[in-house]
Amino acid sequence: MSKDDFRAVEAQDCPMSTCAAPAGSPCRTAKGVVAVNYHTARFRLVPALAKRLHVPTPAVRKPGSVWTELPRPAATGAEPAGRVRIGYARASTLRQSLDTQLDSLAAAGVGRVFAEKISTRATVRPELDKAIALAREMRAAGVAVMLVVHEHKRLGRGIELAALAEQLRADGIALEFLTGELQGSHDPGGVVFTVLAALSGMEREYIRDRTLEGQESARARGKTIGGATVADPAMLGMALHLRDQGMSLRDIAARLVITTGKKKGRHPSPATVMRMLRDHDQTTSRAADPAAGRDVVEASAAFGG
Repeated sequence: MSKDDFRAVEAQDCPMSTCAAPAGSPCRTAKGVVAVNYHTARFRLVPALAKRLHVPTPAVRKPGSVWTELPRPAATGAEPAGRVRIGYARASTLRQSLDTQLDSLAAAGVGRVFAEKISTRATVRPELDKAIALAREMRAAGVAVMLVVHEHKRLGRGIELAALAEQLRADGIALEFLTGELQGSHDPGGVVFTVLAALSGMEREYIRDRTLEGQESARARGKTIGGATVADPAMLGMALHLRDQGMSLRDIAARLVITTGKKKGRHPSPATVMRMLRDHDQTTSRAADPAAGRDVVEASAAFGG
């Protein structure tokens, strides 16, 4: 089964009276959501699919979500009614500036730009959704649309970027990156674009692996990883006393007060108390019986739960 079968199906209006989805849109159920499979009467209009038992709706159409009409596919060989470039700019945090991206888009002649400051990991990016919605409207009017971005990382990495590219490809929206590894205009369904998008996703894993390697190297040299410790012998002694009385981690944390550092005068978190007690138990156990360390870890985890 070809991943592009749905395009051939959606080139036809659905003849089912209970659906009547127009060309370019997936089939819908009586409850007004995107159907899991295209209706048989519709996909059998495609000779190559006539003998299939079912043709599934691809993930890019979000089966089960609220059905909305999408732009009709442009007629084969038809000249577009016009061409438009829509810009998108994004920074991950409020402190980061969008000036470089906005200047780059302006220099490229992009007049309509949607911009926001939000993490790539956010599941909903309002301004990007608005940009894509406008692009769809323009495509429905027969206009050739290109989404222009300063660099591919502004859209996402790896799986996120590939999924977005597939969504744009399904809507007939082209992509252009002004700089970076994927600089240039791209057919979102092209093999080169897909491969480069997948490779770019490896960068995040590479950075993560290098960070973990650095932390392990630092630990081997005796360096402490993480923020400054807030525990001291007096706090540990009180925590052990309160634990012996059967108090929970939350209650113990509420009784303790940090005496040094930037957090002086504040209560430690329950997680900090759990780590402090766990480290004490492990150290004590190893000193008495090195083979018992594993049992103490399991006991500490049970106490923290």
